[in-house]
Amino acid sequence: MAQLIDTYGRVHDYLRVSLTERCNLRCHYCMPESGIPLLPKKDLCTYEELLSIIDRYCKLGVRKVRITGGEPLVRKDAHKIFLALGERPVELALTTNGLLVDRFLETFEACGLKNVNVSLDTLQPERFHRITRRQGLETVLQNIRQLVDDGYRVKLNMVVMRNVNDDELVDFAELTRKMPVTVRFIEFMPFDGNRWDSDKMLPAEHIRNVIAEKHPLLRDIDNPNDTTRHYRIPGFPGRIGIISSMSEPFCGSCNRIRLLANGVIKNCLYSENETDLLTPLRNGEDIEPLIRQSILEKNKQHAGMNELSEKPGRSMTTIGG
Repeated sequence: MAQLIDTYGRVHDYLRVSLTERCNLRCHYCMPESGIPLLPKKDLCTYEELLSIIDRYCKLGVRKVRITGGEPLVRKDAHKIFLALGERPVELALTTNGLLVDRFLETFEACGLKNVNVSLDTLQPERFHRITRRQGLETVLQNIRQLVDDGYRVKLNMVVMRNVNDDELVDFAELTRKMPVTVRFIEFMPFDGNRWDSDKMLPAEHIRNVIAEKHPLLRDIDNPNDTTRHYRIPGFPGRIGIISSMSEPFCGSCNRIRLLANGVIKNCLYSENETDLLTPLRNGEDIEPLIRQSILEKNKQHAGMNELSEKPGRSMTTIGG
């Protein structure tokens, strides 16, 4: 079987696909308050081009495709894309802010989607508005409950920021008592326009200690390529995860490739080097050599940066996480 293997022996079989740069929220850690300059439609992958690139990756060993954004569900042909991907030989997953999930439940069922990550940084309505610069917390919570009731494997992603939402760590951990969800605490990472500084970042050890003051944390099983270290609170049906990109990097097992909405691929979330697949695809060229070369150029850790505070020149919403 064809595989995408980098010079460190890592097999890349997980493709994250950003459907759009657009988002219906304005989270301050994700993009500047004024938003971002959006590319013209002609510079973005069409439905057919997107599937063509994904199909090429499937032939090269990709077995999992995660749909991201921006907010992927705002793309007009998102329903059509999900249904088409449901016919591909891949495990299909989604990362969303949850606001539009109820409009897609029939589509999710039809395409076989079962894994949904919901980005949620607070359980307090006023704080939700401050963080996202929009309303909608109750809609998100209702949609999370619906996903759980319908049997989806749900993960809640909370970006932890000092003096912003770090007083809610235990409240989020308590959600695993009420629902069989995985609550994942993510260290605050630097991206263009998100006003990152080290004082806002709470390391994984601190997060563990705060929760452990209220509940015993038992180490749980991680899958081989997990970016998350998992824990359980005894007796709770859900579990807790901590993504420690900054303080405890996990690059050694990375199997991820990122396809942006404009047909550019990134071999690392932090990579400044990007490879354009869309232009050669439109020119009728074979894109496989470009795909393979991108993987071979992948650095051992964090795109070769010594300090992550160097900040890559893209906002998170254009990369898709």
